[in-house]
Amino acid sequence: MADPRIIDIELDERTILWRSADIEQERRIAIFDLIEGNYFAPQKQHPDGYAGPYRLALSVEEGRLILQIKREDGSPLEAHILGMGRFRRPIRDYFAICDSYYQAIRQSTPQQIETIDMARRGIHNEAAELLKDRLAGKIELDFDTARRLFTLICVLHIKG
Repeated sequence: MADPRIIDIELDERTILWRSADIEQERRIAIFDLIEGNYFAPQKQHPDGYAGPYRLALSVEEGRLILQIKREDGSPLEAHILGMGRFRRPIRDYFAICDSYYQAIRQSTPQQIETIDMARRGIHNEAAELLKDRLAGKIELDFDTARRLFTLICVLHIKG
């Protein structure tokens, strides 16, 4: 029986040089929310009919995002590699708006915080749609799963 969901996610910590407490909190929330509810269905048919649940390992190597998909028991199933060129701007914009948001939380009015948060959500939503488009035909996922995965992709790009 198919169980198209992620039950575990691992980030390649070797690529993450530093992260602030705010970013660490974003990472924890994204992973928690992702595990709690997601739709993740690789489209490749496997000879034994395996269709989830999945363990997912994310890493970035030489400017490419690598999604290693594993079976529930941890054995390798398939991998997908995406060029990150189209994600560079959304990642940069997302970090910039997040910095503004974290500063606003500490010193701005509720209206200013809300305005920045709306812009942050807009960038995040556009990036999630881009991720869904880039994975079309390879992995089917819902919007919330794409949003949380984009957050984790951003975390992998922190260089200090």
